[in-house]
Amino acid sequence: MNQRHPWLLIAFTLLSGYVTTAQQPEKRIDSIMKKLDVVGLSVVVVKNNAPVYTKSFGLKNIEKNIALQPTDLFRIASISKSFSATTVMKLVEAGKLKLNQDFSELVGFKVRNPKFPSTVITLKMILSHTSGINDSQGYFKLDAIDPSKNPDWAKCYNDYEPGKGYQYCNLNFNMVGTVLEKISGIRFDSYIRQQVLNPLGLYGGYCVDSLDNSRLTTLYEYDSTKRFIAADSAYATRRAEIASYVMGYSTPIFSPTGGMKISAVDLARYMMMHMNYGKNLTGNGGRIISKKSSKTMQKALSPEENYGLALWNTDKIIPGIKLTGHTGSAYGLYSAMFFDPKKKFGFVVITNGCNPVYTNGTNEVLRATMNVLYDEFIKN
Repeated sequence: MNQRHPWLLIAFTLLSGYVTTAQQPEKRIDSIMKKLDVVGLSVVVVKNNAPVYTKSFGLKNIEKNIALQPTDLFRIASISKSFSATTVMKLVEAGKLKLNQDFSELVGFKVRNPKFPSTVITLKMILSHTSGINDSQGYFKLDAIDPSKNPDWAKCYNDYEPGKGYQYCNLNFNMVGTVLEKISGIRFDSYIRQQVLNPLGLYGGYCVDSLDNSRLTTLYEYDSTKRFIAADSAYATRRAEIASYVMGYSTPIFSPTGGMKISAVDLARYMMMHMNYGKNLTGNGGRIISKKSSKTMQKALSPEENYGLALWNTDKIIPGIKLTGHTGSAYGLYSAMFFDPKKKFGFVVITNGCNPVYTNGTNEVLRATMNVLYDEFIKN
């Protein structure tokens, strides 16, 4: 085994189980790609707790005409949120955090909606986007919502009482990443690697300089006139910010809300842990989180929201089939990770660029591809 890069053997072993002679899904996916101008697409299907199909289509880089490979890394955007929520649940189990804690006490400054000053905004509200906080003042700096730093901090709060409404908010999870640092005393990217990635045997992370940059998939924003434009800022190193890093404050530079870089293959391995209610099937065994914690993450807070703690429940992607997971979109990338924890199947689908058509609130490339994969590998 290569001691410097043990993940090479892990990836090779995993991929050897994905051999398939299926031709029909590839023809159908090729048709989707042509219709929606897809640059590259990586897919993984898990069935009966095992990967049964993986395939990468199209290009990793248009300018260099490099084909996309299953082990290439993507910045997966908002699926990243679930890594933070998973780590929070580990701390809850250890008695170091409580979901009903006042978030102000955790983040280090007052987090209160001025319209409802007596209503405590809890950690659970932050994790479930029921905090009543919005991104109107930005989300890449904590100063946006800190009353001592931003005179317009009150604009970060909606008009409804915290806990009684839902609005998706990236600032929520950049603040959660800050709390993880404050509780652990370890820099956010290192802590996620220590608590989630390493135990599962996954290669990835939030810090670009900790990764093999040759494996990073170029992301392309779609422009109806110029077609695809490379989003170079997707993999900004943040070296200057890291050089002057302040623990518990600088955390948003790693974008806990959307900055995880990982392959479709390894994201599927991570998905399998959630599919099995926190059980580690692919790394060094044991559990990442308890079954109780996992079910808490997956439980929708209300029929209207269908959102738990960084995991979403929906039957709109595959009609009549309830799935749990998350999507992501940023810099032209669109990603999806969805699974059925009872029937033990799931899908990872990621594109690095496409014509961004939406159907029922989901990117059409992701939706159509998951329907093909369900038809070909799960339905019959």
